[in-house]
Amino acid sequence: MHGPAHLEEVLVFLIAAVCIVPLFRWFKSSAVLGYLAAGLLLGPHALRLIEDPDSVLLLADLGVIFLLFTIGLELSIERLKLMRHYVFGLGAVQVFLTALLIGAVVFATGQSVEAALVVGSGLALSSTAFVIQMLVERGEMITRYGRVSFSVLLFQDLAIVPLLALLPLLGGPESSLLGAVAIAAVKAVAVVAASVLIGRRVLRPLYRVIAAARLQELFVAVTLLVVLGAGWLMAQAGISMALGAFLAGLLLAETEYRHQVEADIRPFKGLLLGLFFMAIGMQIDLPLVAREGWLLALVLVGLLTLKSTLIAGLCLLFRLPADVALRAGPLLSQGGEFGFVLVGGAMVTGLVDRDLGQIVLALIALSMAATPAMDWLGGQLSRLVTPKPSLNVAVLREESDALGDHVIIAGFGRVGQTVARVLAACGVPYVAVDLDHARVARGRVAGLPLYYGDAGRVDVLEAAGIERARAAVITIDRAREASQAVAALHQRMPGLPIFVRSHDMSHAHQLEAQGAAAVVPETVEASLQLGGILLSAVGVGTDDITRVMNEFRDNNYARLEDLVEPASEGGPPAPARGKKK
Repeated sequence: MHGPAHLEEVLVFLIAAVCIVPLFRWFKSSAVLGYLAAGLLLGPHALRLIEDPDSVLLLADLGVIFLLFTIGLELSIERLKLMRHYVFGLGAVQVFLTALLIGAVVFATGQSVEAALVVGSGLALSSTAFVIQMLVERGEMITRYGRVSFSVLLFQDLAIVPLLALLPLLGGPESSLLGAVAIAAVKAVAVVAASVLIGRRVLRPLYRVIAAARLQELFVAVTLLVVLGAGWLMAQAGISMALGAFLAGLLLAETEYRHQVEADIRPFKGLLLGLFFMAIGMQIDLPLVAREGWLLALVLVGLLTLKSTLIAGLCLLFRLPADVALRAGPLLSQGGEFGFVLVGGAMVTGLVDRDLGQIVLALIALSMAATPAMDWLGGQLSRLVTPKPSLNVAVLREESDALGDHVIIAGFGRVGQTVARVLAACGVPYVAVDLDHARVARGRVAGLPLYYGDAGRVDVLEAAGIERARAAVITIDRAREASQAVAALHQRMPGLPIFVRSHDMSHAHQLEAQGAAAVVPETVEASLQLGGILLSAVGVGTDDITRVMNEFRDNNYARLEDLVEPASEGGPPAPARGKKK
């Protein structure tokens, strides 16, 4: 048995997380900022409860590895192809230009070309862990600026592969910069291609065998083996472990096991990612920040302004709307976790001297801490340029081009918004259309994929990407318009599952006849929910309540078809259609 020293460190981390992070959440701030503050207090430059931050870096790095794995799970190679314009276009240009501009400034201060290349590339990268965590917490991964931001981050994560492979080559004797870049790029492409080819042949059969054993703990163990094993293999090739985990997730996303794998890995990801941010907080050298305060403040403002302006300008160049550009630019203006890895590795090899390296590390940490404020600023700026809602099929088509396997929501009232939030909570992309100008304007300001349009028009449906959609939901509360939308959807895409909200049973039958896959009569379902609560209050057991509710829902609420319902258009009550016996 080991001594209690390591246990004491674990307890310190857990106590700090439990005490500090909920405080930040109570003030409606990001949990990531809470973890940073906790690490800052624990570290060697504040309370000194943890003297050696390097002792937790291995576990902290695992948080980024698991994060990249879950990002891969939420993608697929087909979806990546749909995003290629922003990933390999916008993302590539952003990394190249940002690294070039920052590297030129560093070189002008008297640093070597190699040091300028490392620092410029390190600061060109943004924080995948920080930004994704914020977007997921707010359910904004499915918004257009969320998708664009993710595309840029994804290329940055791919770019770290040749950059890390470049370090030992630049630090070698008589290194040639162009030769080192070429070797690193070839090495990265070869390893990634080999991993994809091997993974496609191995992962599905492996999980099929494990699933047949019906042992939950074995399934979890295999998932951990895949994540850590893929990262280890990449590390042996001198490539980022995080990229190996991302590729493993990307390959598993194409299998039928992805949802179970994601559920199993979520607790590990959350805990280790929190530890990662605490480790970053411990890296902030408070005496250095105090000593070089004015210089750091000036450089921090310059970095945030440069990256915000450059990314927003590139978004406009790629024909993105101004409101999307003004949200994505400030959101991606910080340095990132891979900047720590890149600059830290360069300090070890001697490419970057200690003083410059410490300033860059402090700059990255401070810029990450400024992310919530920059995101707020971007939100305020985007509100100023958000266009008024109008029927513009071309804009809807352009903004939906990168979507695939999404859900189309017709109607964005209370029911439609509830459905959208449920989809967003599970990372399912959607496009919503509504005819209420004020509602669409509010949704656009909030960055939601909401557009002004009539779901009963074929051109609107085609612009929303109905050919690539996974399903459609009709939540319109006006019976005639709901029927028109169902008819148009079914006529255009007969195989598309259509789920509809109806007012009563008679309307439900009409919608089913027009092609709806499933209809939920809101009055009947609300009555069942109320009945279930009443049964629980009078002491009926949960199993009996579930059984009774399911019996009433069977066969499209067949046992409730003899209810008396009011006729439409304010007519006298009429019995609903019942089953013939």
